[in-house]
Amino acid sequence: MRFARSVASNGARIGTILAVATAAGWSQAQAEDWEERLDALEAGAPAKLDLVTPQIAQDTGTVTLAPVQVEGEGESATGPVDGYVATQSRTGSKTDTPIIETPQSISVISAERLEEQAASSLGDALRYSAGVTGELYGLDQRGYGLRIRGFEVDNNYYRDGLQFKGTFFVSFLPLDVYGAERLEILRGPASVLYGQASPGGILNYVSKKATAEPQYEIQAGFGTFDRYQGKFDFSGHLTEDGALSYRVTGLGRDSDTQTDFVNDDRLFIAPTLTWQGEDTTVTLLANYQHDDQGWGIQFLPASGTVLDNPNGRIPRHTFTGEPDFDKYILDQFSVGYQVEHHVDDVFTVRQNAHYAELENDQNIVYGIGLADDRTLNRFADTGHSELSTVAVDNQVQANFETGPIAHTGLFGVDFQHYDFSDRGAGALIDPIDIYDPEYGADIPDLVVSQDGNTEQRQIGLYVQEQAKLFDKLVILLGGRYDFAKTEFTNEIEDTEQTVNDEAFTGRAGLVYLFDNGIAPYFSYSESFLPLLETDADGNPFKPEEGRQYEVGLKYQPPGWNSFVMLSLFDIVKQNVLTPDPEDPANNNVQTGEVRHRGIELEGVASSDFGLDVTAAYTFIDAEITKSNVVGEEGNRAARVPKHSASLWADYTIPEGDFAGLGFGAGVRYIGPSFGDNLEDLRLPGYTLADAAIHYEWGNFKFALNASNVFDKVYVPSCFGETSCFYGERRTVLGTLTYRW
Repeated sequence: MRFARSVASNGARIGTILAVATAAGWSQAQAEDWEERLDALEAGAPAKLDLVTPQIAQDTGTVTLAPVQVEGEGESATGPVDGYVATQSRTGSKTDTPIIETPQSISVISAERLEEQAASSLGDALRYSAGVTGELYGLDQRGYGLRIRGFEVDNNYYRDGLQFKGTFFVSFLPLDVYGAERLEILRGPASVLYGQASPGGILNYVSKKATAEPQYEIQAGFGTFDRYQGKFDFSGHLTEDGALSYRVTGLGRDSDTQTDFVNDDRLFIAPTLTWQGEDTTVTLLANYQHDDQGWGIQFLPASGTVLDNPNGRIPRHTFTGEPDFDKYILDQFSVGYQVEHHVDDVFTVRQNAHYAELENDQNIVYGIGLADDRTLNRFADTGHSELSTVAVDNQVQANFETGPIAHTGLFGVDFQHYDFSDRGAGALIDPIDIYDPEYGADIPDLVVSQDGNTEQRQIGLYVQEQAKLFDKLVILLGGRYDFAKTEFTNEIEDTEQTVNDEAFTGRAGLVYLFDNGIAPYFSYSESFLPLLETDADGNPFKPEEGRQYEVGLKYQPPGWNSFVMLSLFDIVKQNVLTPDPEDPANNNVQTGEVRHRGIELEGVASSDFGLDVTAAYTFIDAEITKSNVVGEEGNRAARVPKHSASLWADYTIPEGDFAGLGFGAGVRYIGPSFGDNLEDLRLPGYTLADAAIHYEWGNFKFALNASNVFDKVYVPSCFGETSCFYGERRTVLGTLTYRW
């Protein structure tokens, strides 16, 4: 908090107050207690200081000390972050724990940072974070394409600690980030707390909730590609004592995109209601979002994008589909609650739950490779998906001490049920001249290729111990056992199948806290992920399994609002699907393995003089260690760059004639990668620049943000030579915000 910063930087005043207190007759114990509370405030923890002001009686000359209370709330693990630097997180342990005490890599992107960088999607929000790469499918408004430590995380997406899992066709990933108080990245396997997941890590979307003080905001925005949008964020009290409060956040957008005939329209609203009792807090949350977006991704050939073509480069605005056929419409809705009750000084119980559903209609005509240098073969595909899911997480937390050891114990039982259906059909249609497209091709009768239902129930039991010895050594131990039952129904083949999976996952870690703010750590963690596929004989595959060793160093300098993290990791994922040697075109076997080793360095800082900075560097050595495809073993995994780096800084003039005027600038580098596992198609690296200018005047804020300022042409990924995707063009957004 900025209050904590000001206290920490005002040592002369503190010394004067202590001197007055000592002269007034305070005992040493009272002075030491006061100093401990001050230290807690400086560290960001909740504390209350009873300061004193001297009043001299005229008749006696004696000093009377009148109490003046100064309260500091400290940072909550689910609340707002002051600036860019978060100190607490619940994602890494499901308890409100300092990030420096968690023996695994964690990053937090605050709402303030989201605003300053004008992020409108998860990809925008995370592109300055270590270990995270996006744009796996280029400009994909569906939200797909995020990777952590080289692994896709499409189903590793959580809202307030509960999983938002998608279907084969669609997911909850487009949920608008304007409704987020913070976005958190937990890198590495996390099944011990969250159940089934891939080993790269998880993304946790922490919802905005009612604030302690009423606040109101409206915003109008306009930008490139005929973008017009409005936002609002209102928070206030419904009762005089403030026990019942609300918050409602919303957004409406009408926009085209850089691709012809593709729009990006959205309607989003997220209300919350909180009741705060003496020992109990109850929060109700809901959201609804409607997207009418079209297909931002175009499946373009490598020839004309990455490779030379006699006809030149394919224009970035090229649309390969059919304007009267293509569409992508998604509706998602969720409602849930969070209940926390402090039983006594030791025990706290929590229950978090949500019900969520989505429905999607999609049509797309996409390219499947060139017939000649300019004629693109095409395929028409249609799909419809429906999903409903219920998730409940029950927790009992115990905080107690045994001698010099402080314990935070956690026991939990979570349950998840999700039911989804996907129906897809497709057929070849007439090709198109990709350099001079003419639309209006007839859509033939489409052949049903998928029509099925998947229902899964999962129960997990987990236990965790966080022990802190002598306020220096933190030991974390955790274990979990999962039971998953999955039922498949194939309407095309009129078959049903039931698969039961069980798995134990564990986690262990150590952190040592030095007085100078340095904290070295080590951890081991595991993951498992049931596969919703079968082999050639119809037998279910075993779950994928992952394990990670991580060693690192965290640094939180005393008296500075900054945080630096260095980590080295080694992840192995086993039971990976690889083509069946006897029928590689139609079937898979489960003998593949990949290994990702790497280094991550990330730092964030916020200052009292108006400067906010974040910097990151990532190195990943992604190796295919086992494969049935000749020539793949030992190669670099496709679409995983070895190097990436970023730097963003934002400065606001704090005082003087130009007070309130600010500037932001950033640069992002993504190194070369390969478009296939045989290393035949090399994708060049690229560097992108972003910029911002903003001005606060009274209750108004004017801002202008630009991404890819120099309009760099780049191709972030390819899937072989038939499917390549352009990245985002220069995008400019202007906003006018009024707060009161």
